[in-house]
Amino acid sequence: MDYNNPKQLRYDSAYLKMAREWAKLSHCSRKQVGALIVKDGMIISDGYNGTPSGYDNCCENDIGETHWFVLHAEANALTKIAKSNHNTNGATLYITLSPCRDCSKLILQAGIARVVYIKGYKDTSGIDFLKESGIQLTQITNLDE
Repeated sequence: MDYNNPKQLRYDSAYLKMAREWAKLSHCSRKQVGALIVKDGMIISDGYNGTPSGYDNCCENDIGETHWFVLHAEANALTKIAKSNHNTNGATLYITLSPCRDCSKLILQAGIARVVYIKGYKDTSGIDFLKESGIQLTQITNLDE
């Protein structure tokens, strides 16, 4: 991304700040992640990490391990698209934590063109996969408070 364009940086930063606020809705103790999908200047979906609808909101077991069935923020945002009239071809995903390898496959398959994130996930294979696949990646770590 060419951040010689201050308007794009301003919008990207604003959407990341919104994703950060959305992450606070997560009931997960270990990690709270928020995601927004934006297309043509409109937020078309949102998500945060958590349990599927109808399950107890507790994301971790008694020893602090995340339950296998917890959905990642971007997966939640993408599945909401399936229930809407929107599509994600050419859209931008704003997320507070870079995608894991499983979510990266979903992002590519959904036609997301850009991923803008704050923190890098410990395993970089998801980001590496997206980069190899031609998805535009931008990390912005210095958001104004």
